[in-house]
Amino acid sequence: MSSNKIGLLSLTALVFSSMVGSGVFSLPQNMAAVSNGAALLIAWLITGVGILFLAFSLLFLSRQHPELDGGIYNYARAGFGELIGFFSAWGYWLCTTIGIVGYVVVAFSALGMLFDTPDHVIFGEGNTPYAILGSSIFVWLVHWVVSRGIKEAAIVNLLATICKIVPMVVFIFFTIIAFKLELFKLNFHDFSLGVPLWQQVKDLMLITLWVFTGIEGAVVLSSRAKNRNDIGKATVLGVLLALSFYIMVTVLSYGVASRADIAGMHNPSMATILTQLIGLPGTIVIIVGLIISVTSSYLSWTLFATEIPFLAAKNNAFPARFLKTNENNVPISSLWLTSIVVQICLIAVCFFNKNYTQLLMISSVMILLPYFLVSAFYLKSSVQHKRQMHIAIASVATIYAVWLLYAAGLSLLMLSGVLYAVGLMIFLYSRKKRF
Repeated sequence: MSSNKIGLLSLTALVFSSMVGSGVFSLPQNMAAVSNGAALLIAWLITGVGILFLAFSLLFLSRQHPELDGGIYNYARAGFGELIGFFSAWGYWLCTTIGIVGYVVVAFSALGMLFDTPDHVIFGEGNTPYAILGSSIFVWLVHWVVSRGIKEAAIVNLLATICKIVPMVVFIFFTIIAFKLELFKLNFHDFSLGVPLWQQVKDLMLITLWVFTGIEGAVVLSSRAKNRNDIGKATVLGVLLALSFYIMVTVLSYGVASRADIAGMHNPSMATILTQLIGLPGTIVIIVGLIISVTSSYLSWTLFATEIPFLAAKNNAFPARFLKTNENNVPISSLWLTSIVVQICLIAVCFFNKNYTQLLMISSVMILLPYFLVSAFYLKSSVQHKRQMHIAIASVATIYAVWLLYAAGLSLLMLSGVLYAVGLMIFLYSRKKRF
């Protein structure tokens, strides 16, 4: 029935919501810690072009290969074989799982702005025992909700999107009023980091990629669109809307405080900046918006993380036990795996005193291979069918994906290699059971 389908507005909200979670609220500090204003603008230019061409890759692949219903996983499998397909699924699952750990860490870090005092730290950077206890309760509450088969409807996503947009609009409004061009110029030419410009741009790449993770959500939602042509429109509109907000939030921040001051702020740094401009209401607006945003994003990303092992198990890439579903048709073994890993990561965050930024970097590097394989499969398919326009689009997307691998640096790539090696044991175990 058409009444059960999603129109352009709701579809765009769903695409936007899958990308915008907690990252934007900490973006000013994350970027100021590694770059001046010049590097910031260059990084957004590269990211804007690259992410749009990656979006086009996903869009055209969904139209050219409607039979591949596994999204990122099946694109890699169809293009490069079962082992590479597994690695894509494994990397994507790790990205989503580690990423949602970051959601709850930054949420409790935000609560620390309201309840912590210099003499009594309760939540800190989201990595104190109290924060981990609260995070753990939240994780298992969501586990219970998902196990009941409860999923977000389009109208809930639309309301959640509004809750994400409102604090950003308030922030942008007051930073425009307070913006000082001379201060921005000082931040633009700030050389106090002592790092070459190109290195600063490289350091920003994984941060800018992280806030667009979820761009592939449009492919997942394609069957729910009233009009298939709306898929492409929603993808482009969602990316452009997110890109616009990200650029305004970060660039305007460089016009209201020095780069060094922003870099030293407690996250969510948007709340710190807005509090400096309008007082306590600024803290409340950002934190309430952040908590609502994190809750909705955590739920949706838990569903994504739960689905990946289930899809891979259908093709014997993951052990058959992940095919098990409960009475509500939820992949329950996959859900348990995701929740247990999230819980272990939360304990590690407390034990090793890690924060949101470290989780962001680890999560971002795990998505690099799946995104590269999407663009590479699109390029391979376009070359085979001699589609000149698609070859051009796929080439730009592939170059962007290769640039991200280069920007990640050797240490992060080695870490991802270790994590992929762990996954290889699961693949070999699954193959042994299969034969």
